[in-house]
Amino acid sequence: MTKVPLLNIYADSLSMHETIECIEQMINDGVSSYILTVNVDVIVKIENDAYLKEISDNADLVLIDGMPLVWISKLYKKNICEKISGSDLVPLLCERASHSGHTVFIVGGKDGVAEQAKINLEAKYKDIKIVGTYSPPLGFENNSVEINKMNRIISAASPDLLIVCFGCPKQEKWVYENYHKYNAKVSICAGGTVDFLAGNISRAPRWISSIGLEWLYRFLHEPRRLFKRYFIDDLKIIKMIWKYKFCKTNKKI
Repeated sequence: MTKVPLLNIYADSLSMHETIECIEQMINDGVSSYILTVNVDVIVKIENDAYLKEISDNADLVLIDGMPLVWISKLYKKNICEKISGSDLVPLLCERASHSGHTVFIVGGKDGVAEQAKINLEAKYKDIKIVGTYSPPLGFENNSVEINKMNRIISAASPDLLIVCFGCPKQEKWVYENYHKYNAKVSICAGGTVDFLAGNISRAPRWISSIGLEWLYRFLHEPRRLFKRYFIDDLKIIKMIWKYKFCKTNKKI
């Protein structure tokens, strides 16, 4: 597939249907691979993190999760055809898995959250095969014993689809460093999706999401946690829009 240069990344311009079909093919191919979903917050983090940039450049799929990035792609006359968020994609992949027989493993969230997500998915899709969940302790990323334990647990279950929800950049770095060590076919970095699946956080109505205001909906529900992210960190994207307007990496490939 042709990657579309956008700001400091190369993204895949796919519809939701094309994305699901592509992931289905990746599972069937059986080669370990990983997928990123990238929003404004991730783009800003990549700007000052060369390692995260490397992870993005080497991902099998980089999906645009956020209407602001779709709008920026239009400003640059690029062709990002659709917003593909992890919280929209993962339930559809689980629905597909319930028909195809592909197995699912969920990692991330606070203690018990991944297990609740499993219970909810099994109630919704009676034939889904969720072969495991795991919520690692805080600081696991700096604990080689814990990381090895996680890899063994996942490998024993050998899932077709691994849903990873640690938040950026922890999830991306863990997947990049371990996806060839645990036995999962496709790993998806899906951020807070586990909390949506568990019912801990409500999704914005679809009409709000479609006009690019899902961030505002989330902020109004969690203002203390999200103020710095949305009103300080993410505003750095404005400077980046100008910077990459004339950057060689933003030219057609």
